[in-house]
Amino acid sequence: MFSEAVPSAAARPRLRLPSLWSGRPMRARLMVVVVLINLAAAAVSGAVIIVKARTATQVETAASMAVAEPLVAETLQMMQDAPVPGLFRVLTLRFQALRHVRVRLLDATQAVVGEKAGGGHAGRRRAPAWFARLIAPPVLSHEVPLVLQGRRIGTAIVTTEPSDEIDEVWGYALALGLTGTTLSLAMLATLFFAFGRLLRPLERLAEGLTRLEQQDYSPRLERPDTRELAVIAGRFNRLAEALEGARAANRQLTRQLLTAQDDERRRTALELHDEFGPCLFALEANSASIARIAGTLDEPARGRLQQRTDDIAAIVKRVQTINRALLSRLRPAGLGQAPLDACLDLLLRDLARHNPGVTIESAYEGLRRSYGDLVDLTAYRCVQEGVTNALRHAQGRRIAVRLEEDAAALRIRIADDGVGLAPVVATGRGLPGMRERVEALGGTLTLDAPGTGTVLMATIPLEAAADAADRPEAARA
Repeated sequence: MFSEAVPSAAARPRLRLPSLWSGRPMRARLMVVVVLINLAAAAVSGAVIIVKARTATQVETAASMAVAEPLVAETLQMMQDAPVPGLFRVLTLRFQALRHVRVRLLDATQAVVGEKAGGGHAGRRRAPAWFARLIAPPVLSHEVPLVLQGRRIGTAIVTTEPSDEIDEVWGYALALGLTGTTLSLAMLATLFFAFGRLLRPLERLAEGLTRLEQQDYSPRLERPDTRELAVIAGRFNRLAEALEGARAANRQLTRQLLTAQDDERRRTALELHDEFGPCLFALEANSASIARIAGTLDEPARGRLQQRTDDIAAIVKRVQTINRALLSRLRPAGLGQAPLDACLDLLLRDLARHNPGVTIESAYEGLRRSYGDLVDLTAYRCVQEGVTNALRHAQGRRIAVRLEEDAAALRIRIADDGVGLAPVVATGRGLPGMRERVEALGGTLTLDAPGTGTVLMATIPLEAAADAADRPEAARA
């Protein structure tokens, strides 16, 4: 039987924040939090105002209701001898002083003879209906009999009318809301600039980290006023200093390794030239001598001996060709004795001779005779490897090589009109070797496809050339 697989905690889908929050800047998030806090405070304040206003309105209307009956009794007592119409007029006038109630005066036949309408005062802002519904207490109604000289002459119907109180509360709430909104906007504006000032060191930190990611270890951060950010800035500066020191040490070590490697290649080339070359020449001379001796012999010994000597001569010639190729790879001929541009011209002519279908152009501007053994060899290897790669992979018809010196660096540019870079570039040994040599001298090497063909750019600082020229003993040890 198979049990149903239970997804692990890592495989379960995680709840994600809404897109309006996720990925937003920190200042925007802080402002959203402050706005939410203000809205929550406004909601709580509004609820408190509504509850308090509802209670106060209920108390006010109840008090007005309680005053109505004593007011009627006092008026009737004062006007026992007055005519009935006059009494109704007096009651109407006296009821006008009451707030929060509506009074209707009915005579003995239940006809309306006087009325005091409730409601707000003229000129006061009227509360909207939804606000009135939130605050208004239940409507109360009370009938007060009108008795004059022992005879009931009518009825006063008193009904609660809290619109006055509600209008007052609405005006108060509106003023408080406008004041709170103004203060909140002022606070948000202040916090917006304050957060920007507080978070500006983080922006500089992000820029510094980006430059560190690009292997630029020169940026340093100013120490901000905030203690926590000051600690981060200090540690960033120490990290940048450590990385810069480590890169300088690595460059120095790589330069020493390259110098030792080139010295070893030079010694090997000298041994091949001084030892292996004469031996091959001696073999060639002995083969020619044997061929002359074989010419004095009779057949069939003469033919067989001449065949052997021809085979030996062909083998010797093949080994000499291989030996010259090895010498060229170990140490380019003339480099260090002839001018750099002449050595490069010789290299490019040789490559063009072996690839007759491709045009190789060269241009040199402001080049010195030599930049030191290490820089000359680095420039030579960059041109050699760049042109060789273009011949092997670009499938183009034209290759342009340009070397120039400006005020700060020696610049090498190799461009072709081929197919450009493949989507997935295979990692070989040539390009990493070039980059290692150039970066050991403090330079940069880039490979780009601007649309048509490929462009290789190498930049070697002139200070590296000065260092190499100041240490000739390391180059010729």
